[in-house]
Amino acid sequence: MKLGIFAKTFDGTDPRAVLQSVAAAGYASAQYNLACSGLSSMPDEISDSQAQAVAEAAKACGVDVVAVSGTYNMIHPDQGLRAAGHERLEVLARHCAGMSTRLITLCTGTRDPIDQWKEHADNNTPEAWRDLLAAMETAVDIAERYDVYLGIEPELANVVNSAEKARLLIDEMKSSRIKVVLDPANLFEVASLDQQRRVVSQAVDRLADRIVMAHAKDRNPDGTFATAGKGVLDYAHYLGCLKAIGFNGSLVTHGLSASEASGVASFLTQHLQDGAG
Repeated sequence: MKLGIFAKTFDGTDPRAVLQSVAAAGYASAQYNLACSGLSSMPDEISDSQAQAVAEAAKACGVDVVAVSGTYNMIHPDQGLRAAGHERLEVLARHCAGMSTRLITLCTGTRDPIDQWKEHADNNTPEAWRDLLAAMETAVDIAERYDVYLGIEPELANVVNSAEKARLLIDEMKSSRIKVVLDPANLFEVASLDQQRRVVSQAVDRLADRIVMAHAKDRNPDGTFATAGKGVLDYAHYLGCLKAIGFNGSLVTHGLSASEASGVASFLTQHLQDGAG
């Protein structure tokens, strides 16, 4: 596995400076965010030169851009905002090749009108699922047009809130463009060690054929998020599950400060060297 990090972990609006920080902290890959180019995360426009600057910076710094963030609320209660998200997704997709990546990470969304990462009671309704299918059809059409892939991530607060829901979406959409970004810390809040291991094992097994990137953060005992290695997640078990399915993509950490980046790189590297990678 290749060690990666969210580029947005580091301050800056120049892609070369940001990706130099990525490399200096011990990472070989990055999940890029257009904020690192001084744009909004999902801009209305990206110039060819702005896209090329990302690719040139990645090459100069020896960092692979394994994905670009394209998260917007795909089931927002306001259909106009959903449509705007689709338009910006197409802008990203059009420039992925220029940024030297073919993967866009998505947010399957929530009915919460303010925060796309906040749970809502209506997320589990048939209407929310119907709206997600419609949004994914649009997204897949865009992906086909520009030869990119879409990474969905099971997340407790979103409509795809489990590995089972991710599998159902994949099976219903029947598109090879849909891939999975797996973050075990998004699959449970408070769980015993045995429960946690079972949830992670089942998720990896159920989604094995679609996992294109793995995330690395953690949970505190009270269920709040923590920096990788500083919580309750059994990383030896998690990475062992990924190894068992032959996963050799990027393990991308996030939810940490820039000052913690080098330490997390050492923690993850040690686990990979201890037989999980």
